Amino acid sequence: MNRTRAAVALTLVASLALSACGGGSSAGDTTTLSIVGYAVPEAANKAIIAEWNKTDDGKGVRFQTSYGASGDQSRAVVSGLKADYVHFSVTSDVTRLVDAGLVDQNWDDGPNKGIVSSSVVVLAVREGNPKNIQGWDDLVKPGVSIVTPNPASSGAARWNALAAWGHVSANGGTDAQAEEYLRKLFANVVSLPNSGRDATTAFLGGTGDVLLAYENETILATQSGEKLDWVIPSTTILIENPGAILKSAGPKAQSFLSFVLSSGGQRQFALKGFRPIIDGIDTSGVEGALDPDNPFPAPQKLLTVEKDFESWSALSKKFFDEKDGVIVKIIAASGKAR
Repeated sequence: MNRTRAAVALTLVASLALSACGGGSSAGDTTTLSIVGYAVPEAANKAIIAEWNKTDDGKGVRFQTSYGASGDQSRAVVSGLKADYVHFSVTSDVTRLVDAGLVDQNWDDGPNKGIVSSSVVVLAVREGNPKNIQGWDDLVKPGVSIVTPNPASSGAARWNALAAWGHVSANGGTDAQAEEYLRKLFANVVSLPNSGRDATTAFLGGTGDVLLAYENETILATQSGEKLDWVIPSTTILIENPGAILKSAGPKAQSFLSFVLSSGGQRQFALKGFRPIIDGIDTSGVEGALDPDNPFPAPQKLLTVEKDFESWSALSKKFFDEKDGVIVKIIAASGKAR
Protein backbone atom coordinates (compact mmCIF):
# COMPACT_ATOMS: atom_id res chain seq x y z
CA MET A 1 0.00 0.00 0.00
CA ASN A 2 2.82 2.44 0.85
CA ARG A 3 4.49 1.83 -2.52
CA THR A 4 1.17 2.49 -4.24
CA ARG A 5 0.63 5.75 -2.39
CA ALA A 6 4.17 6.85 -3.14
CA ALA A 7 3.71 6.09 -6.83
CA VAL A 8 0.51 8.09 -6.91
CA ALA A 9 2.20 11.03 -5.21
CA LEU A 10 5.14 10.85 -7.58
CA THR A 11 2.82 11.39 -10.50
CA LEU A 12 2.18 14.84 -9.09
CA VAL A 13 5.59 15.86 -10.39
CA ALA A 14 4.14 16.11 -13.87
CA SER A 15 1.58 18.64 -12.73
CA LEU A 16 3.50 20.69 -10.21
CA ALA A 17 2.14 24.19 -9.78
CA LEU A 18 4.76 26.76 -10.72
CA SER A 19 4.66 30.07 -8.90
CA ALA A 20 6.84 32.53 -10.76
CA CYS A 21 7.83 36.07 -10.04
CA GLY A 22 10.45 36.77 -12.65
CA GLY A 23 13.84 35.19 -13.23
CA GLY A 24 14.64 31.99 -15.06
CA SER A 25 16.31 28.81 -13.87
CA SER A 26 18.44 26.10 -15.33
CA ALA A 27 19.86 22.77 -14.22
CA GLY A 28 21.72 23.22 -10.96
CA ASP A 29 20.32 26.72 -10.45
CA THR A 30 19.21 27.52 -6.90
CA THR A 31 16.51 30.01 -7.93
CA THR A 32 13.82 27.32 -8.06
CA LEU A 33 12.66 25.78 -4.77
CA SER A 34 10.47 22.71 -4.47
CA ILE A 35 7.89 22.64 -1.69
CA VAL A 36 6.22 19.37 -0.77
CA GLY A 37 3.43 19.76 1.73
CA TYR A 38 0.20 18.48 3.15
CA ALA A 39 -2.88 19.80 1.42
CA VAL A 40 -4.29 22.26 3.94
CA PRO A 41 -1.69 25.11 3.95
CA GLU A 42 -1.45 25.55 0.18
CA ALA A 43 -3.24 28.91 0.18
CA ALA A 44 -1.17 30.19 3.10
CA ASN A 45 2.09 29.10 1.49
CA LYS A 46 1.12 30.83 -1.74
CA ALA A 47 0.55 34.06 0.19
CA ILE A 48 3.88 33.70 2.01
CA ILE A 49 5.71 33.05 -1.26
CA ALA A 50 4.17 36.19 -2.78
CA GLU A 51 5.37 38.29 0.17
CA TRP A 52 8.85 36.75 0.18
CA ASN A 53 9.21 37.34 -3.56
CA LYS A 54 8.91 41.07 -2.77
CA THR A 55 12.05 40.98 -0.59
CA ASP A 56 15.65 41.18 -1.77
CA ASP A 57 16.26 37.59 -0.68
CA GLY A 58 13.19 36.25 -2.44
CA LYS A 59 13.29 38.30 -5.60
CA GLY A 60 13.32 36.11 -8.69
CA VAL A 61 13.00 32.83 -6.78
CA ARG A 62 10.48 30.46 -8.32
CA PHE A 63 8.64 27.58 -6.70
CA GLN A 64 7.46 24.15 -7.67
CA THR A 65 4.82 22.85 -5.27
CA SER A 66 3.17 19.52 -4.57
CA TYR A 67 0.37 19.11 -2.02
CA GLY A 68 -1.53 16.06 -0.79
CA ALA A 69 -2.14 13.91 2.26
CA SER A 70 0.73 14.41 4.71
CA GLY A 71 1.73 10.78 5.12
CA ASP A 72 1.53 10.13 1.40
CA GLN A 73 3.65 13.20 0.65
CA SER A 74 6.28 12.16 3.17
CA ARG A 75 6.52 8.67 1.69
CA ALA A 76 6.72 10.17 -1.80
CA VAL A 77 9.75 12.27 -0.85
CA VAL A 78 11.47 9.16 0.51
CA SER A 79 10.67 7.48 -2.82
CA GLY A 80 12.24 10.30 -4.83
CA LEU A 81 9.82 13.23 -5.11
CA LYS A 82 11.97 16.37 -5.37
CA ALA A 83 11.80 18.61 -2.31
CA ASP A 84 13.85 21.46 -0.87
CA TYR A 85 11.38 22.36 1.88
CA VAL A 86 8.67 20.16 3.37
CA HIS A 87 5.65 21.34 5.33
CA PHE A 88 3.81 18.41 6.88
CA SER A 89 0.90 17.96 9.25
CA VAL A 90 2.69 15.87 11.88
CA THR A 91 6.25 15.56 13.14
CA SER A 92 6.41 11.83 12.43
CA ASP A 93 6.24 12.60 8.70
CA VAL A 94 9.48 14.61 8.98
CA THR A 95 11.03 11.91 11.17
CA ARG A 96 10.52 9.51 8.25
CA LEU A 97 12.79 11.77 6.16
CA VAL A 98 15.37 11.93 8.95
CA ASP A 99 15.40 8.14 9.10
CA ALA A 100 15.90 8.07 5.32
CA GLY A 101 18.90 10.40 5.60
CA LEU A 102 17.17 13.23 3.74
CA VAL A 103 16.74 15.72 6.63
CA ASP A 104 19.31 16.52 9.31
CA GLN A 105 18.58 14.91 12.66
CA ASN A 106 18.89 18.34 14.30
CA TRP A 107 16.13 19.85 12.16
CA ASP A 108 13.99 20.61 15.24
CA ASP A 109 16.68 22.07 17.50
CA GLY A 110 15.62 25.71 17.04
CA PRO A 111 13.42 27.76 19.37
CA ASN A 112 10.32 26.79 17.39
CA LYS A 113 11.27 23.06 17.65
CA GLY A 114 10.68 22.65 13.94
CA ILE A 115 7.10 23.93 14.03
CA VAL A 116 6.09 26.49 11.38
CA SER A 117 2.29 26.69 11.69
CA SER A 118 -0.39 25.83 14.21
CA SER A 119 -4.13 25.49 14.65
CA VAL A 120 -6.67 23.62 16.80
CA VAL A 121 -9.20 20.87 16.11
CA VAL A 122 -12.75 22.16 15.76
CA LEU A 123 -16.14 20.65 15.02
CA ALA A 124 -17.45 22.07 11.75
CA VAL A 125 -21.23 21.91 11.32
CA ARG A 126 -23.88 22.93 8.85
CA GLU A 127 -24.90 26.57 8.80
CA GLY A 128 -27.08 27.29 11.82
CA ASN A 129 -25.87 24.11 13.56
CA PRO A 130 -29.12 22.17 12.97
CA LYS A 131 -27.94 19.17 15.03
CA ASN A 132 -27.05 21.49 17.95
CA ILE A 133 -23.52 20.14 18.22
CA GLN A 134 -21.84 21.72 21.25
CA GLY A 135 -19.02 19.32 22.02
CA TRP A 136 -17.48 15.87 21.75
CA ASP A 137 -20.29 14.06 23.57
CA ASP A 138 -22.77 15.15 20.92
CA LEU A 139 -20.79 13.34 18.23
CA VAL A 140 -21.61 9.88 19.54
CA LYS A 141 -25.37 10.42 19.70
CA PRO A 142 -27.59 8.39 17.36
CA GLY A 143 -28.25 10.02 14.02
CA VAL A 144 -25.09 12.17 13.94
CA SER A 145 -22.91 11.45 10.89
CA ILE A 146 -19.22 12.42 10.94
CA VAL A 147 -16.57 13.12 8.30
CA THR A 148 -12.90 12.81 9.26
CA PRO A 149 -9.91 11.83 7.14
CA ASN A 150 -8.12 8.50 7.36
CA PRO A 151 -5.18 8.30 9.81
CA ALA A 152 -3.41 5.88 7.46
CA SER A 153 -2.68 8.75 5.07
CA SER A 154 -3.69 11.98 6.79
CA GLY A 155 -2.00 13.95 9.54
CA ALA A 156 -5.21 15.87 10.12
CA ALA A 157 -6.92 12.60 10.97
CA ARG A 158 -4.32 11.88 13.61
CA TRP A 159 -4.81 15.26 15.25
CA ASN A 160 -8.57 14.69 15.22
CA ALA A 161 -8.23 11.28 16.85
CA LEU A 162 -5.86 12.61 19.50
CA ALA A 163 -8.24 15.45 20.35
CA ALA A 164 -11.12 12.98 20.66
CA TRP A 165 -9.04 10.67 22.88
CA GLY A 166 -7.94 13.63 25.01
CA HIS A 167 -11.54 14.67 25.54
CA VAL A 168 -11.78 11.56 27.72
CA SER A 169 -8.24 11.00 29.03
CA ALA A 170 -7.53 14.63 29.96
CA ASN A 171 -10.79 14.88 31.88
CA GLY A 172 -10.30 11.98 34.27
CA GLY A 173 -11.16 9.08 31.99
CA THR A 174 -9.21 5.84 31.67
CA ASP A 175 -7.68 4.46 28.48
CA ALA A 176 -10.49 1.90 28.39
CA GLN A 177 -13.09 4.68 28.51
CA ALA A 178 -11.24 6.64 25.81
CA GLU A 179 -11.19 3.54 23.60
CA GLU A 180 -14.91 3.05 24.09
CA TYR A 181 -15.56 6.68 23.17
CA LEU A 182 -13.50 6.33 19.98
CA ARG A 183 -15.42 3.16 19.04
CA LYS A 184 -18.69 5.05 19.33
CA LEU A 185 -17.29 8.00 17.40
CA PHE A 186 -16.07 5.88 14.47
CA ALA A 187 -19.37 4.03 14.45
CA ASN A 188 -20.87 7.39 13.43
CA VAL A 189 -18.23 8.13 10.78
CA VAL A 190 -19.70 8.04 7.27
CA SER A 191 -16.63 9.10 5.30
CA LEU A 192 -12.86 8.63 5.74
CA PRO A 193 -11.28 10.66 2.90
CA ASN A 194 -7.58 10.54 2.12
CA SER A 195 -6.62 14.01 3.41
CA GLY A 196 -7.89 16.89 5.50
CA ARG A 197 -8.61 18.85 2.34
CA ASP A 198 -10.50 15.92 0.81
CA ALA A 199 -12.54 15.65 4.01
CA THR A 200 -13.44 19.33 3.82
CA THR A 201 -14.44 18.93 0.18
CA ALA A 202 -16.64 15.95 1.03
CA PHE A 203 -18.36 17.82 3.85
CA LEU A 204 -18.93 20.95 1.78
CA GLY A 205 -20.36 18.69 -0.91
CA GLY A 206 -23.08 17.53 1.46
CA THR A 207 -21.63 14.50 3.25
CA GLY A 208 -22.17 14.26 7.00
CA ASP A 209 -23.45 16.49 9.78
CA VAL A 210 -20.09 17.20 11.40
CA LEU A 211 -16.57 17.58 10.05
CA LEU A 212 -13.58 17.12 12.36
CA ALA A 213 -11.27 19.78 11.03
CA TYR A 214 -8.46 22.23 11.47
CA GLU A 215 -9.78 25.61 12.58
CA ASN A 216 -7.92 27.21 9.67
CA GLU A 217 -9.76 24.98 7.20
CA THR A 218 -13.10 26.31 8.40
CA ILE A 219 -11.88 29.90 8.21
CA LEU A 220 -10.47 29.40 4.69
CA ALA A 221 -13.69 27.74 3.54
CA THR A 222 -15.68 30.71 4.82
CA GLN A 223 -13.27 33.08 3.09
CA SER A 224 -14.02 31.19 -0.12
CA GLY A 225 -17.76 31.79 0.27
CA GLU A 226 -18.78 28.44 1.77
CA LYS A 227 -21.60 28.36 4.31
CA LEU A 228 -20.74 26.53 7.52
CA ASP A 229 -20.35 27.09 11.24
CA TRP A 230 -17.99 25.55 13.74
CA VAL A 231 -17.59 24.90 17.43
CA ILE A 232 -14.34 24.96 19.40
CA PRO A 233 -14.91 22.12 21.87
CA SER A 234 -14.09 22.75 25.53
CA THR A 235 -11.18 20.30 25.19
CA THR A 236 -9.16 20.36 22.00
CA ILE A 237 -5.55 19.97 20.91
CA LEU A 238 -2.89 22.37 19.68
CA ILE A 239 -2.06 21.29 16.14
CA GLU A 240 1.64 21.90 15.47
CA ASN A 241 2.74 21.51 11.85
CA PRO A 242 6.46 20.99 11.15
CA GLY A 243 8.57 22.40 8.37
CA ALA A 244 12.08 21.30 7.43
CA ILE A 245 14.84 21.87 4.91
CA LEU A 246 16.28 18.87 3.11
CA LYS A 247 20.02 18.25 3.15
CA SER A 248 20.12 18.57 -0.64
CA ALA A 249 18.39 21.97 -0.67
CA GLY A 250 20.00 25.09 -2.05
CA PRO A 251 20.86 28.05 0.20
CA LYS A 252 17.69 29.93 -0.68
CA ALA A 253 15.60 27.27 1.10
CA GLN A 254 16.89 28.31 4.53
CA SER A 255 16.22 31.95 3.68
CA PHE A 256 12.64 31.05 2.78
CA LEU A 257 12.16 29.12 6.03
CA SER A 258 13.47 32.10 7.97
CA PHE A 259 10.80 34.25 6.32
CA VAL A 260 8.12 31.66 7.10
CA LEU A 261 9.05 31.99 10.78
CA SER A 262 9.23 35.79 10.69
CA SER A 263 6.45 38.21 11.60
CA GLY A 264 5.77 38.72 7.88
CA GLY A 265 5.34 35.02 7.23
CA GLN A 266 3.31 34.40 10.37
CA ARG A 267 0.98 37.30 9.54
CA GLN A 268 0.18 35.60 6.24
CA PHE A 269 -0.54 32.35 8.09
CA ALA A 270 -2.88 34.26 10.40
CA LEU A 271 -4.74 35.84 7.50
CA LYS A 272 -5.45 32.32 6.16
CA GLY A 273 -6.71 31.11 9.54
CA PHE A 274 -3.62 29.60 11.18
CA ARG A 275 -2.67 30.55 14.73
CA PRO A 276 0.76 32.25 14.76
CA ILE A 277 3.55 30.35 16.51
CA ILE A 278 5.29 33.52 17.76
CA ASP A 279 4.03 36.35 19.94
CA GLY A 280 3.29 39.84 18.73
CA ILE A 281 1.67 38.95 15.40
CA ASP A 282 -1.22 41.14 14.26
CA THR A 283 -4.23 38.82 14.09
CA SER A 284 -6.87 41.44 13.44
CA GLY A 285 -8.97 41.47 10.31
CA VAL A 286 -8.97 37.73 9.64
CA GLU A 287 -11.75 37.41 7.10
CA GLY A 288 -13.94 34.34 7.56
CA ALA A 289 -13.31 33.94 11.30
CA LEU A 290 -16.27 33.86 13.67
CA ASP A 291 -14.92 37.17 15.03
CA PRO A 292 -12.47 38.69 12.52
CA ASP A 293 -10.85 40.86 15.18
CA ASN A 294 -10.60 38.06 17.74
CA PRO A 295 -10.17 35.12 15.39
CA PHE A 296 -8.33 32.74 17.70
CA PRO A 297 -10.11 32.49 21.06
CA ALA A 298 -8.40 30.45 23.76
CA PRO A 299 -10.00 27.01 24.27
CA GLN A 300 -11.02 26.07 27.80
CA LYS A 301 -8.55 23.17 27.83
CA LEU A 302 -5.82 23.01 25.22
CA LEU A 303 -3.94 19.73 24.97
CA THR A 304 -0.45 19.44 23.52
CA VAL A 305 1.57 16.46 22.33
CA GLU A 306 4.40 17.20 24.75
CA LYS A 307 2.19 17.68 27.81
CA ASP A 308 -0.53 15.11 27.22
CA PHE A 309 0.88 12.47 24.85
CA GLU A 310 4.62 12.37 25.74
CA SER A 311 6.01 12.61 22.21
CA TRP A 312 5.21 11.85 18.58
CA SER A 313 7.37 8.76 18.78
CA ALA A 314 5.44 7.41 21.76
CA LEU A 315 1.96 8.28 20.50
CA SER A 316 2.68 6.98 17.00
CA LYS A 317 3.49 3.59 18.45
CA LYS A 318 0.54 3.56 20.85
CA PHE A 319 -2.15 4.88 18.55
CA PHE A 320 -1.07 4.57 14.91
CA ASP A 321 1.19 1.54 14.58
CA GLU A 322 0.00 -0.29 11.45
CA LYS A 323 -0.51 -3.57 13.35
CA ASP A 324 -1.00 -2.72 17.02
CA GLY A 325 -2.07 0.93 17.13
CA VAL A 326 -5.13 1.47 19.31
CA ILE A 327 -6.84 3.83 16.87
CA VAL A 328 -5.82 1.76 13.84
CA LYS A 329 -7.51 -1.26 15.45
CA ILE A 330 -10.63 0.74 16.32
CA ILE A 331 -11.00 1.95 12.74
CA ALA A 332 -10.37 -1.52 11.36
CA ALA A 333 -13.02 -2.97 13.66
CA SER A 334 -15.47 -0.30 12.54
CA GLY A 335 -15.18 -1.51 8.96
CA LYS A 336 -14.86 2.10 7.76
CA ALA A 337 -11.21 2.02 6.60
CA ARG A 338 -10.49 1.72 2.91
